[in-house]
Amino acid sequence: MRNFAAIDFETANSERTSVCSVGIVVVRNGLLADTFYSLIQPEPNYYTYWCTRVHGLTCADTDDAPVFPKVWAQAEPLIEGLPLVAHNKAFDENCLKAVFRCYQMDYPDYDFYCTCIAARRRMPQLPNHKLDTVAAALGYNLKNHHHALADAEACAWIAQQLL
Repeated sequence: MRNFAAIDFETANSERTSVCSVGIVVVRNGLLADTFYSLIQPEPNYYTYWCTRVHGLTCADTDDAPVFPKVWAQAEPLIEGLPLVAHNKAFDENCLKAVFRCYQMDYPDYDFYCTCIAARRRMPQLPNHKLDTVAAALGYNLKNHHHALADAEACAWIAQQLL
């Protein structure tokens, strides 16, 4: 896979509509072509202790952030015509679909590929197939795990190695 966009969402709570940040890495012809990161005001707008513990974001970080439709208006032109790749696509794809429904936006039916599934198939010897484990096994040093852009960058690296 030489042309794709790796995407990662972080959420504020257990609702898939509560995306509070997005990271996107665009790869064209096998080379990093663009990146995009934004905080997002989540819907519903509250943070659980557990989510904040994972990514460190709170209401103070996103109260002045744009809502999803405004963020997506900036991100969508970057990924137009590209398949999307995520590590554990079930989570990120469900978040994207949920937030599109929440804001009554027409979902473009993106093609989604999963680096976690690919890693399970191609690297069954790993103790687990979490993003940081797979990235390390492939020689990528994931710094700032659970920052949406850092995770999208790691996903893009994994995709180039496995897909």
